[in-house]
Amino acid sequence: EELAREEQFEVVIQVNGKVRGRLLVEEGVSREELTRRALAEPAVAQHVNGKSVVKTVVVPNRLVSIVVR
Repeated sequence: EELAREEQFEVVIQVNGKVRGRLLVEEGVSREELTRRALAEPAVAQHVNGKSVVKTVVVPNRLVSIVVR
């Protein structure tokens, strides 16, 4: 049973260095998919809308950091 369990991780989402949300994701999700899911989160979207994304840093299974101006 333990081997059949799918690993999940809580990924922290930051916008300009401040925590704006968290995602529960499966192991092995691509960087592009993590970025897409992070930008789709309502709490994150309100801080990104109307601004341009300057940089996105993804640490798999841990963090998505978005820099906007």
